[in-house]
Formats: sequence, structure tokens, C-alpha cells
Amino acid sequence: MNIRESNLYSLWAAVCSLYEESLLHRILKAAGGWCSRQIDDSFILEPLCREGVVARSWGGSLTCRVLTAAVNLPGWLLHRLYCAFQTAFDGSFFANLAFEMGAETAIAESWIILLLWVIPFSHWNNAYNLLGFLLLLALFYIRGMREEKARLDVRAAGFYSVVFFGAVCLAVPLSAYPSMSLRFLMYHVICVLCVLVTVSSVRCGEDLKRLAAGGGFVVLVSSAYGIYQRIQGVAVNKSYVDVTLNEGMPGRVESFFDNPNTFAEVLILLLPLLVALTLCAKHWYSKVAAGGIFLIGAAALGMTYSRASWVGIAVAAAVFVFLWKPKLIPAFIVLCVACVPLLPSTIWNRILTIANTSDSSTASRVPLYEAAVRVIRREPVSGAGLGTAAVQRYIADWNLYHAKAPYVHSHNIYLEVWVETGILGLAGFFASMLWNIKNAARQVRHSQDSAARTITAACAASLCGAMVAGLADYLWNYPRVMSMFWFVFALAIAGVKVCRGAVGAAADAAEPAPAEQ
Repeated sequence: MNIRESNLYSLWAAVCSLYEESLLHRILKAAGGWCSRQIDDSFILEPLCREGVVARSWGGSLTCRVLTAAVNLPGWLLHRLYCAFQTAFDGSFFANLAFEMGAETAIAESWIILLLWVIPFSHWNNAYNLLGFLLLLALFYIRGMREEKARLDVRAAGFYSVVFFGAVCLAVPLSAYPSMSLRFLMYHVICVLCVLVTVSSVRCGEDLKRLAAGGGFVVLVSSAYGIYQRIQGVAVNKSYVDVTLNEGMPGRVESFFDNPNTFAEVLILLLPLLVALTLCAKHWYSKVAAGGIFLIGAAALGMTYSRASWVGIAVAAAVFVFLWKPKLIPAFIVLCVACVPLLPSTIWNRILTIANTSDSSTASRVPLYEAAVRVIRREPVSGAGLGTAAVQRYIADWNLYHAKAPYVHSHNIYLEVWVETGILGLAGFFASMLWNIKNAARQVRHSQDSAARTITAACAASLCGAMVAGLADYLWNYPRVMSMFWFVFALAIAGVKVCRGAVGAAADAAEPAPAEQ
């Protein structure tokens, strides 16, 4: 039976028709149009959205050209080998199979994400991530062996991202404990590989959708297991929640990420991608599948009782609506207000404790912040050293932390980046996030509806939500989550590239053909 012939579809069409002709629709449309005009004519937003001089000049700089040549040297050598023995390679079944696999690096990455990021914490090894992205890098080099234009795109990764990674590398020799910091450098190398391979392998909107779907599968598996935990029952962990102020609140689900806050951070990063997939899916059953997984993930996020992540996902939702369709902002506000009475009492009570300094979880962060600030005062330029282990050792040696609970990290991504990588690392990190979000926002505002535009908006929204949640949590405490963070970062850059390519192609198609002589 065709869904368009069903009674449910007829009822939905009738409701939509009534809404289109209603006074409420006219009011919301007028309010949304006003909001959109304010955005376009804003004296504040216009300079913020302008591309800076440094970002514009990065692609033509000597540093960018040298780095591009260095990371693409293996691909160039392989291409020269292919040119020397082209007949032999073209006649080989296995060589052609390898070339075809290399041409679909984006598909391979979606499978790597799908397989690696659902491994339970008890069986996880960070070497899996390294091996996975090294495999993807090898596939990309194989693609470049035959396709000379297939090269790792350092230019698209951005100047500020390179600055941040440079600060990370410097943080090892400048560390108070270099041997302890060296291990953490591997985690950042994995993220660099993730960014370069993702940005360089994505060619079209379909590649973006495949990668977003890989992240969606992670949400499905982890959230389904989180809901299973809730059904089975989760013991209340007093180190995670103040049982006095949160009386009656059940235990917080953590899925297979070992910590409820970590699980919530994963959902912040990946849930907006499911919204994008729901909106840009071509078939109704794909929309239902993506929307259903989003609802499962949203339910699991509520069960984490992670307050910072709730604020983060709310910000991500607002940013997504702001970028995707500004005219829907008034309707979005009305919907948010209408949903407040529907919240479970345990979630509402948990929200009310966000600013309550009597809450033990909130109060425990104050000594952590104070310890991080003491490190910054002692080592403002270089920091204590890369990695949480070096910072913990530094704080213990200098007796900078005075609280009963052990010091793990500063519970703030900005403070932690500063104490680990110094002022250069903080500047590079903040600038790279601002640059990427700004680029994505500008491209979304000036592109027509497409899968690439919608996914780019979702990635920018995810990053905004994560940056807000990072005010109260250190999102990179688990290297696997750090990889997810930079995956979304890279997906936003790739989305901008695809949108720009579509705009350029449309402009070329619109130009009249030259007259014949």
C-alpha cells in the first residue's frame, strides 16, 4: 500500500492545509521573517561572520604548501610508481580492487566508525582508533596512487587547527613530565588523522550522509543499551549525584562509556546529525528510521541526568534552527515553552540544581577550577604538560589541590586545554572552533537547501552545544570521545567544501554559453 493513499497521510495533509491558512501560521511566518531580516542586517553578526585575513591567506602561504607536500609525499611517490608501471597495475585484478576501495574511503570510514565506537569500555583499547585511521589513511594514499588530484587537504583543515596541533606537539618537550605527556600525543595524532582523512575523502552530499549515518548507528547501539540499563535498574552512585537535593532520582545510565557525563557528551555530538538525516533523507522509511533513532537517543540523554549536556543540547537545538531555518525561531521558542510542563519531575528537579552551590556535584567543581587556575598562574605560557596524567602529577607535587575527592581533570575544557598546552594551545583551540563554526554558519546562510547544507548546520550546532557543555565538563577525558569531537569538526569542514562546490557548479551552469565566432 502506498503511504500517500493511507488515511493517516490524508489526515496529516488536512492538518497541514488548515495550519497553512491559519492566523497562527501567518503570525509565526511574519515573526520569523522579521528575525531573518534582523540577522541579515545585523551590525554585530556581519563582522563576526566575515572571513578573517589570516584564514583567507592560509591556503597560499609557504607553511601550508610545505605541510601539504609533506603529508602527501607517500601519495606522490605511489603515483609516480603507478605512472612507471601503469600497464601492469591496470591489468591487475587486485590492484584495481585496491584502487576501487581507496576511491570509497568515506564509505570505509563510516564502517570504521560504526564498528569501533560501539566497543564496550571494558574491551576498548585506544590502539583500535589509531589502527583504524591508519587504515583509512592507507586507503586514501592508494586512491591517490591512481588519482593524482586525490591529496590530503591541509588547506581546508585551517590555519588555527594547525596552530593548535603545533601547540600540542610543543607541550610534550615543554612538559614538566615529558615521558608522561608523550603517550597523550598519540591521541591527538589520531584526531589529526581523523580530520585530514574525513575532510579529504568527502566528495559529495552522499558521502556526508554515509558518515553521519555511521555516527547515527553509534547513537542507536549506545542508547538502546542505556535504555536497557534503565529497565534493568541502575544503582545510584553518590559520587555522581547529591542524593539529598535530588531525592527520588534514579541511577544515571552510562551505556558502555563508563561514565554518564561521557555518554551524554557523545549524544550531544551525534544527535544533531540524526536530525539532519531525518530532514534530508529521500525516502519516508529512512526518515522514520533516523527520527526513531533520534528519539531513542534523546530519551537516553535524559536518563544520563547530565545537566551540562542538557544545556549543551538545548543550545545545539537553538543554533540548528537559527542556521537551518531562522523563520522557525518563534515556533521553536513556543515549542520549548510548551514542552516544559511535560518534563518528568526528576529531570525538572535536576535542572533546578544547576546553579545551586549546595549541590555536592556543583560544589565539587570549585576546588578543581581553583587548582587549574593555580597551575595557570605558575605556568601561564607553557602549562603543566600534555595529558591529564602530567597535570595530576604537577598539581600533586606542588600541592595545588585541596579537596577530599581525587583530582582527575579540571571539569572545564578551556581550563584543561590551557593547563595542558599553554596559552598558545588555548588560543589555537578557541580560534579553530570559532573559525569552523563561523565558516559553517556563513555557508549555510548562503546555500540552497541540500543534504550538505543540513548536515553542515547540524555539525555547527553540535560543536556549539559541545563548547557550552565544556564549560562544566572536560569532553576529552576519554580519547574515543575526543575522536568523535574532531570527527564532527571535520564533517563541518567537509560540509562547507561540498556546499561551496555545489554553489560553484550552480554559478557555472547559470553562465550563458559563449557565442560562436
